[in-house]
Amino acid sequence: MLGPLNISHEESPARLSAPDSSSVTRHVLAPALVRSVVDSDSGNGDEHGQDGEIPRHGVAGTTDVLPTVDARVPQAGGQAADQGAVAAEPELVGNGGDDPDPHEDDEAGEAATEPPDRPVRTRLQEKRRRRHHRTVLATRAAVFVLAMMVVLTVGGAWGGIAYYDDRFDEVSALDPGSPAIQDAAAQQGDSNYLIIGSDTREGLDAEAGHGTDEDVVGARADTIMLAHVPAGEDRAVFVSFPRDLEVDLNGCEQWDDKAREYSAETVHEAEQVKLAEAYSMGGPRCVTDVVQRISGLRVNHFVGVDFLGFTGMVDAVGGVPVTVQEPVIDEVLGVVIDEPGTHVLSGTQALDFVRARHVHGDPTSDYGRMQRQQQFVSALLNSAVSRDVVLDPRRMKRFVTAFTDATFGDNVAMGDMLTLAHSLKSTGVDSIDFITVPTTGFANARGNEVLLEGEAGELFGALIGNEPLPGTES
Repeated sequence: MLGPLNISHEESPARLSAPDSSSVTRHVLAPALVRSVVDSDSGNGDEHGQDGEIPRHGVAGTTDVLPTVDARVPQAGGQAADQGAVAAEPELVGNGGDDPDPHEDDEAGEAATEPPDRPVRTRLQEKRRRRHHRTVLATRAAVFVLAMMVVLTVGGAWGGIAYYDDRFDEVSALDPGSPAIQDAAAQQGDSNYLIIGSDTREGLDAEAGHGTDEDVVGARADTIMLAHVPAGEDRAVFVSFPRDLEVDLNGCEQWDDKAREYSAETVHEAEQVKLAEAYSMGGPRCVTDVVQRISGLRVNHFVGVDFLGFTGMVDAVGGVPVTVQEPVIDEVLGVVIDEPGTHVLSGTQALDFVRARHVHGDPTSDYGRMQRQQQFVSALLNSAVSRDVVLDPRRMKRFVTAFTDATFGDNVAMGDMLTLAHSLKSTGVDSIDFITVPTTGFANARGNEVLLEGEAGELFGALIGNEPLPGTES
């Protein structure tokens, strides 16, 4: 079994001043995490890690820090894999919560309001006066994608390529002839994967406190990320887009996420809406169109994953252990985890754990949830590549089945995913970058973050021309 996926950090030698808006945040995966993921198919998991702090990622050039929460896999006797940790006996728990409001929506409060006297300032700006840390960490989206890579790699190892391809849900997303694509000749041979992690309520029971697809219509894009691998495969760059990024929509066919198909209805052109709305209203085609217009990159692979697929994945591996330092009590979902220690989460409770965004003691709602999602996916990854799962064909098949049932895309066969996984492995840790598209860093009167077009143009121009990223030497 792989060792614990703990996060390490390096303290900056000097206080960081308020960042220049022209800089681009550059996040690099912790080496132990990358090696654990991309080497899993050969059994070369790294068993080292250090406790650290999980940061909040946002404005270019800034990183705020949250306290660490461990995601350790308990060994025999219920002890955490980290010998220095004190953990309670793992407890298999189900859904907590006492009749929470099933109509609660993550997007509540984002409707148009009266414009304030000044732009709403984010926690990042308020924290700029404090001491910052430069951290070595995968973002939530990065961990999610690499987890996806190792799942497919392990699945391929036991001969599941044809099985995966047969079950994979193909949707129409790509537009290779788009006039928004810049310098198509320079991009020949490059691979650009648009990866959407969506949150729907399809198949949920309202009595369990989640709400249903009838309560909240449509899917929300919780993760929007572009993975760029140039033709030479000498580096990989993952660009994350804020879901509240302000964008303009072209006319799109309306997307039915439940059926995973387009309807005869039309989504009309709209200005100054959130990027997440491009997916919820117009689906893969619409969000691909927006990202291509922002970046100029040719998106030639689309991958969508429904986060609710985690429920089946968790149950397939017999539950996922996580260690918390404090109880997790949510104002809407109720008691998710009732006491500190190591708990083996069932599929239902795992869903509560990753969706909770009104948890007592969280400094902020979205970033507290981001921290728990990072923690959970790391723990799920450890469980998925454990000896108990990998060497059990029936359990592995159940896990990959749950994964493929929650996955859909365009031009993404099993072979494509394996190619990307091996590209990440051959590229090397030092050549994998995780960055956030440059924005103003605060919400405007419409509740949106605004793209810094000049800085974004430099970033994507460097990717198209296979040049060093702005502010870096390589």
